[in-house]
Amino acid sequence: MLEKTQQLPQVELIDTDYFIYCLEAVEDIEIDQVTEAQKKLEQLTLQYGVASIYNTCDTIEGLESSLDALVLDDHNFKDYEIIYLVIEGEANSICLNDYYYSLQEIAELFEGRLEGKILHFSNAKVTDLDEEEAQYFLDITGAKAVSGYGYESQGVTSSNLDIAFFNLFKEDDNMLDVVEELHQRHYKLCKLLDFRMYY
Repeated sequence: MLEKTQQLPQVELIDTDYFIYCLEAVEDIEIDQVTEAQKKLEQLTLQYGVASIYNTCDTIEGLESSLDALVLDDHNFKDYEIIYLVIEGEANSICLNDYYYSLQEIAELFEGRLEGKILHFSNAKVTDLDEEEAQYFLDITGAKAVSGYGYESQGVTSSNLDIAFFNLFKEDDNMLDVVEELHQRHYKLCKLLDFRMYY
């Protein structure tokens, strides 16, 4: 399977030790198209100096190899605070190539490999976990938190709020302070999309 990695434009970064890693599910990785997520990440880099790497996947194997490459091969992995997933699905699952995978299956796939990371889902899928599901995911993967939205995009994508969320982390690495600040600055959007975080 061919893997497509696209480095976003490099901007002169002032002492950045903070990156976003974005993985977007597409119908076919062979088809080259610029998505909204890509445009927003470019904006994040140009406007705020937050660097990101963007990758696409169209199968669960693609998802796994992309994250494996990040975890195993990228010596900057420790600098990625947020793994941003733009993938459709249900409350506690993701959908790739018409197959649904539960977050429990995803957790087992990445057992112990997401230490200290925040897994953030765009509102391409609703993120709705009960306490047990969330705790299981965090315990198995070692992730610091899972965040996302309670409302699916009905014409309103979360990309602007996602960008605001990522940018706040550049200023403050206390996750709870960031979430509080996000709600203060973007209260209406947080309510509209039902921003939520499990930690």
